[in-house]
Amino acid sequence: MSEPPTERARLRWRARGYLLLGAGTALLFLAVAARDPIPVFVALPLLIAPVAAGLNAPSAAASASLSWSDRGSGPRVELTGSLRADPSADMEDWAVELVGPPPLPGARPLTVDWRPDRFRFTLSWTAPEPTILRVTAPTISWRDPTGLVDREVRGEHPDILIERYPPELLRLGAIRLERTVPLPGETHSHQLGASGEFFGIREAGPTDPPRRINWRASARAGRRLVNEFELERSADLLILLDVRPTPLGPVLDDRLLGIARAAALGIANACLREKLRVGYATFGEFVDSVPLSMGRIQQVRIHDAILTTRRAAVEGPSERCAVALRRMYPSTITTLLISSLVGESARELVPHLRRRGFPLVVLGPSPLSLVGGLALRDAEEEALAGRLGRLDRGLRLAETWLHAPVVDWTDFWSLGGLARMLRRPNVRRGP
Repeated sequence: MSEPPTERARLRWRARGYLLLGAGTALLFLAVAARDPIPVFVALPLLIAPVAAGLNAPSAAASASLSWSDRGSGPRVELTGSLRADPSADMEDWAVELVGPPPLPGARPLTVDWRPDRFRFTLSWTAPEPTILRVTAPTISWRDPTGLVDREVRGEHPDILIERYPPELLRLGAIRLERTVPLPGETHSHQLGASGEFFGIREAGPTDPPRRINWRASARAGRRLVNEFELERSADLLILLDVRPTPLGPVLDDRLLGIARAAALGIANACLREKLRVGYATFGEFVDSVPLSMGRIQQVRIHDAILTTRRAAVEGPSERCAVALRRMYPSTITTLLISSLVGESARELVPHLRRRGFPLVVLGPSPLSLVGGLALRDAEEEALAGRLGRLDRGLRLAETWLHAPVVDWTDFWSLGGLARMLRRPNVRRGP
């Protein structure tokens, strides 16, 4: 049986090649117009060089596999990767262009270990705040020594996703939210177990004791199943992001949205690990939502929804959000609103949700932590502006506390205040 034809690589001319071809063509026209053979002798090398470089290029598409990972922790991000040719080949004429993130504080120079058969690199920086960042895979190509043409190197070159959020979210499993409506099909039993009312049957985990195993159901299913009781379940949680524009401007709005997305992802992952039903919604001009569910599929849904969340261009009325959420979710669901509380529309959203019956906890990323030194005449005026900003922030938080508890998020690498708030579900909800 004959082998399938090898895929030919696409030849790409670089700017230097086009420049030589253009200069050679111009000299030919000059020789014809002036009837002088001297420009012809000058034009021939310029025209032959790009053609020779193209003929010297490999006829088949080269292939290489890229493997890289993030080995950092906390604010520190450290990307290490290696590139190998598949099959093994000489990589001396290969060019690797790594497009990293924008300039960040604490960034270190790119460390490269280049050898004929492999390419290793290390890229590290310090994340100034919690973030979700997708780093594009490097561009790999064969390039002739003169830099006139190149050909794409194919293979697996995956992007890498950087997720950084406060470490308290990894230990959020002890929370007990307010109980909400029953699951569809849930029936209440009068047979109470050691942990409360019987709820259902699930797959056994490595930490489940033998006395919890339902042996009859396990024999029928062919795998170990355990009984789950009502008191072992936490309640449902809705994570709501306010993505409307604020008077702060698009730059600060995007930074605050990045922090809110990272917090939403960490909270959703922590709650889904504890078998909570989690929903996710954003409100810009309209409401975009992910229905309540649990499990790994729901984790993927919320993860994809958070990655595609962007700041809205048009601001919708706060009452529209409350009415839409009342149609999508039960009004007794515990709602975590992540909003900077900047602007009148942001503060109006909390009372509208309370009037619709949603029990709220508000997480407010403080913009004061992102505003640097102001361009004022002296330090005294700058200190006065900072003091006025803190007073205005305190007034906004006090107004919001009339309707729902608020966590003022000033240190973006710590969410201990929110963890303590969620562990005390019976806080005062306002009048």
